[in-house]
Amino acid sequence: MKAKSLVNISDYGKEDILRILKAATAFKANPNRDLLQGKVCATLFFEPSTRTRLSFETAVNRLRGRIVGFSDAATSSSTKGESLKDTIMMVGNYADLIIMRHHLEGSARYASEVSPVPIINAGDGSNQHPTQTLLDLFTIYETQGTMENLTITIVGDLKYGRAV
Repeated sequence: MKAKSLVNISDYGKEDILRILKAATAFKANPNRDLLQGKVCATLFFEPSTRTRLSFETAVNRLRGRIVGFSDAATSSSTKGESLKDTIMMVGNYADLIIMRHHLEGSARYASEVSPVPIINAGDGSNQHPTQTLLDLFTIYETQGTMENLTITIVGDLKYGRAV
């Protein structure tokens, strides 16, 4: 059975999210630095990214995993006409997990449907960025101690922000 992908925050219920936040709290207090030892994680960034890509690559390295992939779609076979499906299926044969950013809305969902390994959506167009959403929720949970009865104000680039 394939492990669950992280494509859309709406795929997770309140209890799922609280379980993730509690696990993150426990992991932060006592990190398992060998969690990804022997695992290969592919980063497929079809559009520019600095913080998200480096965050994932740093985390994988700190957890003793290996990184393969590309940070510029111009260096992939997609420039020669290779379909997203073929790219995902091929990379899925090499990696245990694919972390993907793509300019097309819905591309992460599609990738999760054709991939032999789990997909983490690192942003798909103006659609979703569920890891950013989880990070924001973790910050709120960590600083407030709860997710209940809070008034939250969002400040910043709401037009282009995916975590909104």
